[in-house]
Amino acid sequence: MESILLLVVLVVLILLGAPVGFTLILIPVVYILITDAAPMILIPSQMFSAIDAVPLTAIPFFMLTGELMTSATITDRLVELSQRIIGRMRGSMAQANVLVSMFFAGMNGSVVADTATVGSLLVPAMKKAGYPSAFAAAITAVSSTIGGIIPPSVMMIVLANAGGISVGALFAGGVIPGLMIGALLMVINYFIAKRNNFERSREPFSLKALAVSSYRSSFALLIPVVLVGSVVFGVAGVVEAGALTATIALFVGLFVYRTITWRNCKSAFVRAFRNSAMVFIIIAASGPFSWLLTSLGAINELEQWLLTYTYNPLLFALVTVVFICLLGMVMDSAANIIVVGPVLVDVMVKAGYPDVQAALVVVVGFLIGSVTPPVGVAFFTAGAIANVRLEKVAIAMLPYLVALFVLLFALIIVPEFTMYLPQLLGFVK
Repeated sequence: MESILLLVVLVVLILLGAPVGFTLILIPVVYILITDAAPMILIPSQMFSAIDAVPLTAIPFFMLTGELMTSATITDRLVELSQRIIGRMRGSMAQANVLVSMFFAGMNGSVVADTATVGSLLVPAMKKAGYPSAFAAAITAVSSTIGGIIPPSVMMIVLANAGGISVGALFAGGVIPGLMIGALLMVINYFIAKRNNFERSREPFSLKALAVSSYRSSFALLIPVVLVGSVVFGVAGVVEAGALTATIALFVGLFVYRTITWRNCKSAFVRAFRNSAMVFIIIAASGPFSWLLTSLGAINELEQWLLTYTYNPLLFALVTVVFICLLGMVMDSAANIIVVGPVLVDVMVKAGYPDVQAALVVVVGFLIGSVTPPVGVAFFTAGAIANVRLEKVAIAMLPYLVALFVLLFALIIVPEFTMYLPQLLGFVK
């Protein structure tokens, strides 16, 4: 009963707009003050333990890489490249929105950064081209989930650290699901664009124009190749790879494209480390909150409840998807992955799933939750950029969200989607 009450308080505070990190710390502090269940020194001790891990230091480097790429106007080149690839397909700007998110995902690893960066460029252009504001916001928000799935992924690093899983294995396993999500969104885009007679590009597909755009974007596209390749093939650890790609991004912006100034560079550093601090605050705050849930038996109760459905694999998969969906609707995705993610991974491992597959299902599921109303941060961000009522955005997102949760179910019942590349590359026997 105490566990349920605490979770209700957490959800209510988040829905009222309280910062997630503050809420996660406040609840165990108040509980200890009321019950005297443990010395107060436990709070800072648990916070330090939660962030005392070397792989987490890669997060600021990934954030910095994305900010430097944005400051260097790399996103503009990626938009041009995406439009060249799409050609005169119906709904070409909506399709380009998805492709840009897929390219940008390989440089940043953050859903919010993807939404803000791609949205600020393409949402106004889509509205000008005649797309409904709600649709422009919806496809921008939904496609941003790819930013946390195609490696590098900040949330994969966090969950890998919590569960003792190889970051390289998760990076490798996230490639196919990320591409599948992108392809699925583009298929839905096609049918919606055809039904509503949305625009198509005036310029036909041209191999020459595509080659020119590819050349202009080549240094930008080199970054995800170096980053993911160095981690997946064991050339560098995740921290070293993050530092390397941030250095390459700085060099490209300053000396190759020459579109970034030292003043831009300073701003990029400030934004990157501010955003990193927000992530680290939530990670640190999850320490005391996780301790509280464990001490109250909530973690064990959740595990036992989910394990009762393992007699039927399809039913277990369905219950897991529905649970992730419901939790994603009322709690921030970062908090879900940090606090509940390790529990779900442990349950799925006990049910017979590989830890890499379990971790990827959790990451994909809760990142989809980042766009589901009423709490989805990408949902709010896209709606604000498009300046449209959130309920209209929610309605426009419905076909995409249904398809994404069907795909999440498929990731559970078809292990090859997540395990093929990790096995091929030798991360999993």
